[in-house]
Amino acid sequence: MKTKGVAFVLGVMSLGVAGLAQAETISAAGGTAIYPVLSKWAETYQQKTGTMVNYQAIGSGGGIAQIKAKTVDFANSDMPLKPEYLNKDQLVQFPAVIIGITPVVNVPGIKPGELTFNGTILTGIYLGKIKKWNDAAIADLNKGVKLPDMNITVVHRSDGSGTTFNFTNYLAKVSPEWRQRVGDNTAVSWPVGVGGKGNAGVAAYVQRIPGAIGYVEYAYAKENHMAYGKMINAAGKVVAPDLATFQAAAANADFTKVEDFYMILTNQPGAQSWPISAATYILMRQDGDKTVNAGVLKFARWFLTAPQAQAEARSLDYVPLPKTTVTQIEAYWKRNLGQ
Repeated sequence: MKTKGVAFVLGVMSLGVAGLAQAETISAAGGTAIYPVLSKWAETYQQKTGTMVNYQAIGSGGGIAQIKAKTVDFANSDMPLKPEYLNKDQLVQFPAVIIGITPVVNVPGIKPGELTFNGTILTGIYLGKIKKWNDAAIADLNKGVKLPDMNITVVHRSDGSGTTFNFTNYLAKVSPEWRQRVGDNTAVSWPVGVGGKGNAGVAAYVQRIPGAIGYVEYAYAKENHMAYGKMINAAGKVVAPDLATFQAAAANADFTKVEDFYMILTNQPGAQSWPISAATYILMRQDGDKTVNAGVLKFARWFLTAPQAQAEARSLDYVPLPKTTVTQIEAYWKRNLGQ
């Protein structure tokens, strides 16, 4: 599986009983964080049903714009939309899976999981205040790790990104200065750094630039064998990015207490919680063609409930949603989409 492209067409022609026919196609666009698992789901689903999923991984901002413009059947965003915005644009949203966002580095001699970060250090780096890898703040938190006297190159997203929203939301929660100066959104005015398009673009920049640091959905770090960082979470514990720590953060996601599944999972409590976790969302049009919506929901029901789809998600360190949440989602479909 490759994650370095920008637009992907998933699926092939299928042979029908009456001869060669074009398979049903679902068009979609949005975030890059979900792409590794969505591409696997789409491949399996096409093999099982003949239905193709044509997904353009253009970033959450692009996906939101396309579903608003009625140019795709569904969109994906790692930033949930507030209920008032959904109502205004006749949209609905529901979570698909829980993701984890992790810092990645390219520092000579540093192996995956060898460096530890906290919110103060990440904020200092992304504000341009911490400029060297052997800065005292990094060294004090990483005693015994040999840190080079090397400049830090900050890499961030250049496109509208839900990954950026959750990363900057975390920084805003742990740093009043970040909250006041930069804030949190799918796109912000970065104080320093170079921009890469998509998770794949950030990963590629970090891999190419010695001394670089970036942030990506964990599947990209894992697949590209990148040096990821551990984090100190809200409970003051050092945690590594993996399925267990993402699940620990997700355990706080009680969607029964919110409207339209609107929930942000950064900086959750708990000794095992990964601090930059998020739900990634599917967006659909409430006024969309019923047949088209039915096809999207059939695909969604499959990836939310099928044991194979859940296993594929876990293999890539995405956290599937619990059955209670899936039941809530299905009730939401009936209420808002009539099916």
